[in-house]
Amino acid sequence: MYTPPTLAELGRVHFIGMGGAGMSAIARIMVGQGLAVSGSDAKDSAGLAQLAALGATVYVGQVAANVNGVDTVVVSTAIREDNPELLAARMAGLRVLHRSQALAAAMADDTVVAVAGTHGKTTTTSMITVMLRGAGVDASFAVGGTVQGLGVNAAHGAAGVFVAEADESDASFLNYRPKIAVVTNLEADHLDYYGTPEAVFAAFGQFVTLIPRDGTLVACADDAGSADLAARAAASGIHTITYGFAQDADVRLLPGSHDGLVTTASIVLQGSQATASKPDAESGTLALRLQVPGNHNLSNAAAAVAVALALGVDTQDALTALGTFAGAARRFEAKGVARGVAVYDDYAHHPTEVTAALLAARTVAGAHKVHVLFQPHLFSRTAEFATEFAQALDLADTVAVLDIYAAREDPVAGVSSELITSSLRKPFGYAPDPLAAVARLCQGAVAGDIILTVGAGDVTEFGPILVATLAAGGGNG
Repeated sequence: MYTPPTLAELGRVHFIGMGGAGMSAIARIMVGQGLAVSGSDAKDSAGLAQLAALGATVYVGQVAANVNGVDTVVVSTAIREDNPELLAARMAGLRVLHRSQALAAAMADDTVVAVAGTHGKTTTTSMITVMLRGAGVDASFAVGGTVQGLGVNAAHGAAGVFVAEADESDASFLNYRPKIAVVTNLEADHLDYYGTPEAVFAAFGQFVTLIPRDGTLVACADDAGSADLAARAAASGIHTITYGFAQDADVRLLPGSHDGLVTTASIVLQGSQATASKPDAESGTLALRLQVPGNHNLSNAAAAVAVALALGVDTQDALTALGTFAGAARRFEAKGVARGVAVYDDYAHHPTEVTAALLAARTVAGAHKVHVLFQPHLFSRTAEFATEFAQALDLADTVAVLDIYAAREDPVAGVSSELITSSLRKPFGYAPDPLAAVARLCQGAVAGDIILTVGAGDVTEFGPILVATLAAGGGNG
């Protein structure tokens, strides 16, 4: 069991790669906690400028001298061992912490709500944060994307509650000590790290064991993996709240309705949770209204309601606050409208996530068409899920599949985007030229249609290009 250093023991903290979403979040928190913070990145960014404005010392470029006078160095998995700052830190005998260990130190004195799961972590963490702050709980938070409405991905609050996105990709979520652990779902992913699906499931099982005896597991009853975790946790004596559309869920969603970006549903609190709410006197239900589309977001909101119950937050206050939630960065994020065609961007990079994003897009588009610019993420993930990606993408009307975004991986012989497009039934297919793909998608789009960029790589950069191309006459509007 990892025991983090105290804030006093950290001293002056330096972040290598401070511009990244996860690293900048922790740096922002530590600045708010009064620590002396510095950090570097290979290139300048708005995130670095924001941290500098808050009082952090920022370096653009990474050299050994940047760690002079530092006590603790923080790195993410993406930082290579030959990084000059990391080499200098190790030679000087400085404390070197993984990003997750630094976050554990920042959260050590708070009641921690840690949100884990294969999909939906960022949105669910963002929803919980907006809900708590809207209900009067000044919670600290660290999220993997900017929370719309709050404008930042992290902040230090005064309530003694800390909401954190818990990253399972490298098992670093096992460094946390959650009082409330949320598991949105559990599927095989990140096999480049874990090797086998069984190892993924075992890591989540270990995560649940970190919950103290007076803590709570919040788990999705609609997902086989998380439902199994919930059953085992309950059997071991851990207080468990399940949520979802399943009939036996403690926080049960009734079938919702969708009107553009607005999604509504009723919630029934069952079992031990029924007495913890203030349901409508006539219907016995709670009314949930969201400004984001899709059943997956109803499920995310139900998880937030379960967290409210676990923390003793007034249920009606929680629901009112959830009604103000406008989304998170790169989660069905609106990029603009031109010639009547709306362009959205989504981070989905697993078949289940792609399916959820496209189902949401279809509810927003109604009778109109959905066009997709998809960029596979990682050679290992493409090889593992090529057929499943094709099945998910077939929910669109037109699909252009770009080359694989390698990220941390080297190319793998025989693995390309054509593994996906060979099974794709919808028109267009493999698109090695991104700008040509943009032009073709815009030519096929008419007023009322949606174009969605999908993937965890740099496909997001094509959102503004799509809008500009449409505006210049590239659509048939």
